[in-house]
Amino acid sequence: MNFSSKLYNAENNVLYFEKGNLDKQILLGLYQKMVLPRIIEEKMLKLLRQGKISKWFSGIGQEAIAVGVTCALSKQEYILPMHRNLGVFTSRDIPLAKLFSQWQGKQNGFTKGRDRSFHFGTQAYKIIGMISHLGPQLGVGSGIALANKLKKNKHVCAVFSGEGGTSEGDFHEALNIASVWELPILFCIENNGYGLSTPTSEQYNCNNIADRGIGYGMESYIIEGNNILEVYQKTSQIAQSIRENPRPVLLEFKTFRMRGHEEASGTKYVPEILFTEWQKKDPIENYKNYLVEEGIWDEEEDKKLKEKLKEKIQENLNIAFKEETVTSTIKNEIEDVYKNDDVRAVTASSKTKNIRLIDAISNGLKQAMERHEKMVIMGQDIAEYGGVFKITEGFVKLFGKERIRNTPICESIIVSAAYGLSVSGIKAIVEMQFADFVSSGFNPIVNLLAKSHYRWGQEADVVIRMPCGAGVAAGPFHSQSNEAWFTKTPGLKVIYPAFPYDAKGLLTTAINDPNPVLFFEHKGLYRTIYQDVPEDYYTLPLGKANLLQKGNDITIITFGMAVHWALKTLEEETTISADVIDLRSLAPLDKDTIFTSVKKTGKAIILQEDTLFGSISSDISALLMENCFEYLDAPVRRVASIETPIPFAKNLEEQFLPVARFKQELQELLSY
Repeated sequence: MNFSSKLYNAENNVLYFEKGNLDKQILLGLYQKMVLPRIIEEKMLKLLRQGKISKWFSGIGQEAIAVGVTCALSKQEYILPMHRNLGVFTSRDIPLAKLFSQWQGKQNGFTKGRDRSFHFGTQAYKIIGMISHLGPQLGVGSGIALANKLKKNKHVCAVFSGEGGTSEGDFHEALNIASVWELPILFCIENNGYGLSTPTSEQYNCNNIADRGIGYGMESYIIEGNNILEVYQKTSQIAQSIRENPRPVLLEFKTFRMRGHEEASGTKYVPEILFTEWQKKDPIENYKNYLVEEGIWDEEEDKKLKEKLKEKIQENLNIAFKEETVTSTIKNEIEDVYKNDDVRAVTASSKTKNIRLIDAISNGLKQAMERHEKMVIMGQDIAEYGGVFKITEGFVKLFGKERIRNTPICESIIVSAAYGLSVSGIKAIVEMQFADFVSSGFNPIVNLLAKSHYRWGQEADVVIRMPCGAGVAAGPFHSQSNEAWFTKTPGLKVIYPAFPYDAKGLLTTAINDPNPVLFFEHKGLYRTIYQDVPEDYYTLPLGKANLLQKGNDITIITFGMAVHWALKTLEEETTISADVIDLRSLAPLDKDTIFTSVKKTGKAIILQEDTLFGSISSDISALLMENCFEYLDAPVRRVASIETPIPFAKNLEEQFLPVARFKQELQELLSY
């Protein structure tokens, strides 16, 4: 569908404006809001040439979209802009000195010098900034829209992307989930003709991006992106309709990028005739001429406005320039990676029940859902079906489908949506059907969730449950132990329990923790390990290992299924006196417990299910060499699975796993 019946005055080849019932104050306000980012940009381009800022992504010629959409939303409604949407920030009246400090990496900016340009958010102004990977932004918007729907606050959310970003899989996933869930969101696509240097003819093979809306069962419209009145009026009209009738709408704004993707890339790849044609459609010049013709504005007032804005910009630049270069300490930097997780501990009751690990996880989830009334669980087949492992069986009856949400097969956008829920103050749990499938959601985990608090102080209150591990003849795509993918990433917490008691207590703590947690659950332990577990709600501290068994000959460091392999070996080898440490938490890692034990025994062996190279055992071994070398009576030994994918056939899987090799390696180390 196309809102624009008369886009241009064909005779003069200028934009056609129709003010409708807009009053003078709004008409002038829209103009002034477009002029401010234009003058700021012109100043920034000068500063860039002078070496006073490091990079700039110009939105000159596209101001009408950012300003029009922002003005169509209330200031309580979230908006998620991109690089070329300076008008979003200025229209929300962010103090200019703070913006300028951000671009110069100063302390008064939004990221304490940790990120540049528009890679930031601010809850105070309901703006959530982008990450360079583009696609997750659309999912975050969907998550915020879901929160708005759950809260029934009649808010709409607007999220921006460029035509290049629509080529990413996240675009499909975000539109699909928004349509399936009928989320109140505006997908605003700025089609400026080029994704860096790649033209739209090489990006997609349909006439318009708006045509794609049909495939998602949603309304879609083409709007003249350089016409401020059309952008504002049509977006306002649609936004109001969405507030009353929640649903997603796809808006394609036709516009043009008058400068390079960023200034260093230039524009030589663009035919000169396009600049000539689009210069005539300049959103500010055309609208100013219209206001003058209508008697609403005049050239003298225009001159005064621009001089006043230039003075204001320079005053605020001076403030930013005078700021000291940002400084920090290693301690401050490390402490800001995570949000303070000083949550109240809950002691276990004396009343227990002998249950399986799978029951403990289900019970912990259920009690957490009762304590956190807004918390949402999302995943494939987790509602009526109860999940492939039946952990959430019966949850829909208890908590309803709004909070126990089946998702399409779209791991990436669900992780991003979970972050959007967190931004809106709602805890989120994502169940990966199998830990292997997390690779499809890897980007938002390591680039969005993990970096969020460090970048701009926004917690990512998300737990991702990870059914993992071999021993169940599930083959290469359903059996991996992939915890090392995430222990490398600052900002994530990685938990891996081996017993029902730990599983329940650590899961409830992970849910209370405001930081992103990867919670690994070994499938082979779900229905094989029983333990007396408190029936009531309780928590256990993250980052604390458990000394399961004490001895003097050697320290066995392990986690997950490997804990049970180690214990079984010691049952068979009764003469071995060993400390057995169940790590439980891989990040943060309980170094003190490890070091204390190894300094006592003088020997250490690390047993894990994961393959050896680049694993958590490598880091533990290095830590022992650096911190306990003078106490060691032998080299640290690591025992792990062989360096292949996990095979399906039972005998090949047994050969792959380190179970049989562990006893021999243990004896050799004891004999060293």
